[in-house]
Amino acid sequence: MSQTWKIAIIVLAAAGVLSTPLIWLLDSPDSGQLAGASIQAAVGIAALIWALFQPASSRTDDTATRTGQAQASRGGTAFTGIRRPQGQGSGSSKVEQTGNATAVDNGSNAVTGIDYS
Repeated sequence: MSQTWKIAIIVLAAAGVLSTPLIWLLDSPDSGQLAGASIQAAVGIAALIWALFQPASSRTDDTATRTGQAQASRGGTAFTGIRRPQGQGSGSSKVEQTGNATAVDNGSNAVTGIDYS
């Protein structure tokens, strides 16, 4: 969740917690108004807590363009592009005109483009 959305939710939750319940409670509420004020305050507090515990946005957009050549030997790995182990990240990936990736020996690995492994 972006910082802007988090701040907006916190402000709205605080306004919800303070606005109507405060007005109702200052004017000798009956049981229905007291129940409504309690429910509204609880929902506002729940939204506030939810917003505070949302992780920071981890969206990343990756781009690799016109990469050079790479060569792997003796069990090594060569990449000419983008590597996202286990598909990490939530943004887009774009690769254009990558260089040649060459694996020379047994056990070597060469990737050109995007590697999600």
